[in-house]
Amino acid sequence: MTHSPFNLFLPIAIGSDHAGFEYKELIKTHLTELGLSVTDFGAHSKESADYPDHAHAVADSVEKGESAFGILFCGSGNGVAMTANKHADIRAAICWNVPIAELARAHNNANIICVPARYVSNEISMQMIDKFLATEFEGGRHATRVEKIPCN
Repeated sequence: MTHSPFNLFLPIAIGSDHAGFEYKELIKTHLTELGLSVTDFGAHSKESADYPDHAHAVADSVEKGESAFGILFCGSGNGVAMTANKHADIRAAICWNVPIAELARAHNNANIICVPARYVSNEISMQMIDKFLATEFEGGRHATRVEKIPCN
């Protein structure tokens, strides 16, 4: 185990449907090798799985403060993002390259990254997640905008 480059004290919540299962397993191994704790909310195989079941579980964990961040995978990233964003205080961002992942954190204070497993490579997925976890929210004018997101 190597020393984690991330200053995280809570585990990372991770989940996927069947389309994202292999990516989830690779990222889980990668993060564990970096010294991070990971809570896996499934799917646990390539068998057909309903993305809302796993997205709700990840979003619940982040929402309750049990996990520092969430990582979700599905074929397009859309289903898990739509599901996670139904939760209070969740800002789930679909990311397809490293600059988008960085901006999701820096400008939008995203707390869940949603990866379209059928449209990005494993390598790009890993780079995005590393950048997402390493990027701090900039606050300032961006905080004012993020505060306007909730809809009561």
